[in-house]
Amino acid sequence: MFHAAMKAAIEDARTLAQMDELSRQVWQGHGSGVLGDDEAQALAERLHGRRSAIRDGIRPVGIPAGRASFFPPRARSVSPDRAASRDRRRLLACSGPMPPALAARFTTGQLAVLRIVGDEVATKGVCGLCIDAIAARAGVCRRLAQTAIRLAEGDGLLTIEERRHEGRKNSPNLVRVISREWQAWMRRGAAHHRRQVEPAATIQGIGCKPIHPTDKGIITGTIRLAEPSKKLPERQSRTRP
Repeated sequence: MFHAAMKAAIEDARTLAQMDELSRQVWQGHGSGVLGDDEAQALAERLHGRRSAIRDGIRPVGIPAGRASFFPPRARSVSPDRAASRDRRRLLACSGPMPPALAARFTTGQLAVLRIVGDEVATKGVCGLCIDAIAARAGVCRRLAQTAIRLAEGDGLLTIEERRHEGRKNSPNLVRVISREWQAWMRRGAAHHRRQVEPAATIQGIGCKPIHPTDKGIITGTIRLAEPSKKLPERQSRTRP
């Protein structure tokens, strides 16, 4: 019943604000168990298609000819240390951001971007970083980060919820991982990390006591020989015939 109602509401939506509200309702229903994984993914794909159609039909009003936006053009960002950025994206790509069967579809830079997205999703449940922050952390350019996320969305690995605002700057998109294989991969990685960082206090009390030095002959780095026992001659005298 809820799935059919959401499907009809998506077809009747006419604005991007309505699409964003429906997207929130879909994932709230998925979190509460009303929608299954397949139903939520099907609705997310339908939302993406309807959002693209609505976006294509929007025509800006009041913008002077020859200018695409009221906002000033974005300055081109360049990494201050290209060698460090290259090493960072290679390290992120080689750290296993997703299962090998999925990772084979992407390049090194794209895998670095998806690693940043996956870490945010594993920690917070959703990635709300702006595209510039994702690109900077992954060591890639802004356009490559956008391309990687859009390719993953096209493969059905994640969804993108746009947060547009009329007359002011848009909020960063919300990215959610919906691939079951990727989600299981992130859960295994999180469990392994918890085992690695387990505090030492949790394993105290199952071994022997801490060892403390008892040799009083060692004082401030110098060795003092023990004095000979005074009872030794008495023992020797007793054993003589």
